[in-house]
Amino acid sequence: MNFHDVRFPPSLSFGSLGGPQRRTDVVTLANGYEERNTPWAHSRRVYDAGLGMRSIDDVQALTGFFEARMGQMYGFRWKDWADFKSCASSVGVTFEDQSLGFGDGVRTDYQLVKTYSSGGHSYVRPITKPVAGTVCVGIEQDALQEGSDYEVDLSTGIIRFAHAPDPEMQVSAGFEFDVPVRFDTDRILVSVASFQAGQVPDVPVIEVRV
Repeated sequence: MNFHDVRFPPSLSFGSLGGPQRRTDVVTLANGYEERNTPWAHSRRVYDAGLGMRSIDDVQALTGFFEARMGQMYGFRWKDWADFKSCASSVGVTFEDQSLGFGDGVRTDYQLVKTYSSGGHSYVRPITKPVAGTVCVGIEQDALQEGSDYEVDLSTGIIRFAHAPDPEMQVSAGFEFDVPVRFDTDRILVSVASFQAGQVPDVPVIEVRV
């Protein structure tokens, strides 16, 4: 896949507008009832990078980043300031944040995930772009050591253990993560006069599957 493993400047993404998007097909029947279905197992994040611009220097930095990605051609990492940790944004990451499953004595690879729960229902989101140096992993109550006990694939979000966790032992992890995205446009239109008057450019960004 065409993806550059670089992060959009966090100082520019701060203040941007965005969040999860779902696709739901709704059919209203003759009796007024509805049938609803979705072809998407996972939501897709959308953002507007233009809202984070605060100066002409920011616009120039955005233009340089856009040109290096060749518009929509190459994906990149994006920090979603509203959702970038395995825990609440106000607290620190710990290895007990998210359950990755249970050991069976054979399996060595575990995908990082984040679970969203409400009203007895939950959605499990695969995390494919963890941030280097932030991933901590544990088995039951024991914290493990990266490099000796496990390795982290920063391009896929897969944890690979040196030895398969024992059966029925819970595997958990905490981490910070980025969203894999691309620009959803091949052009950026900027007017210095308009920008100084408070009008920011429209720069749509959309999540990509990796």
